[in-house]
Amino acid sequence: IPVAETITYGDLAQALGNRSLARAVGQACGANPISLLIPCHRVVGHSGLGGFGGGIALKKKLLALEKN
Repeated sequence: IPVAETITYGDLAQALGNRSLARAVGQACGANPISLLIPCHRVVGHSGLGGFGGGIALKKKLLALEKN
């Protein structure tokens, strides 16, 4: 996922071949131990930010930093 861009869990699941696996994408993002190297903060929910292992405040900060 390019810097300063986001993708929904469902769209990422679709890109991987099965849109119905959106929840699995979310679980994989939640289990990511190196979220700054593998940018899970760029994966968002279809109606909001979704979750983030470091907390929503950190997810918002990381996304805001990338937009600048």
